[in-house]
Amino acid sequence: MTRGGRKKERDEPERRCIVTGETGPKAGLIRFVAGPEGAVVPDLAGKLPGRGIWVSAERAALEKAVKKRLFARAARAPVTAPEDLADQVEAALVRRLVETLALARKAGEAVAGYEKVREWLARGEAAALVQAADGSARGRAKLRPPAGPESHVTCLTAREMGMAFGRENVIHAALAAGGLCGRVVEEAARLARLRGWHGGSDAGKDRQDA
Repeated sequence: MTRGGRKKERDEPERRCIVTGETGPKAGLIRFVAGPEGAVVPDLAGKLPGRGIWVSAERAALEKAVKKRLFARAARAPVTAPEDLADQVEAALVRRLVETLALARKAGEAVAGYEKVREWLARGEAAALVQAADGSARGRAKLRPPAGPESHVTCLTAREMGMAFGRENVIHAALAAGGLCGRVVEEAARLARLRGWHGGSDAGKDRQDA
C-alpha cells in the first residue's frame, strides 16, 4: 500500500519530502512550485511547470515547512509561503474532491442517500462507499464498503458531500467503478491524511434520507 491509500504500482515514481526527508509515492505528498512572483503555489494536479517541491500530505509537515522556510531552501531561491498554507491546501483538496464527486454524479456514476447506496452495494454496483465524517457511527456502520478500507471514504463532512450532490447535507454516497472513482479515492486519501481524520466522528445525526 502507498501512503496515499492506493496499491503501489511497480514503477511508480517516488518523491522526497523536504520536511521529513522520507521518500514515497507521489500520491502521499503535495507538490509545490515557485510562482512567477516567488510565492509557493500548490500543484495538486501535478501539472504546473517548474521544479517540483514535495511535502508529505500532513498538516504538521506543511506548517513546519512554512515556519522553517524549507521551501526557500529546497528551491535555492527566495521563495515565500503564506502562514496559512496548510489551510489553503486543505480547502483546495476539498474543492477538488467535491468537484470530482459532482462530476461522477452528473455522469451517473454516483448516488446519494441511504436506500440508493444500500441497493448499489447489494447489487455489487458500488466500487466505493463515501460517508460523512460527522454522520453517526451507528448509521455509518449499517453499510459496509465493497472492497475493504481502501474503498471507504470518510474525510468529508455532510455539508461538503451535500455540495457535490446539490443538497444541504449528504451522509451516504456510493461510486461505480471507473476513472472518477479512482480519482475520488486517491484525492480522499490525501485529504484524510491532511485532516488527520480516521473514520470520522459521531458529531452528526444520521439521516437515512440524506
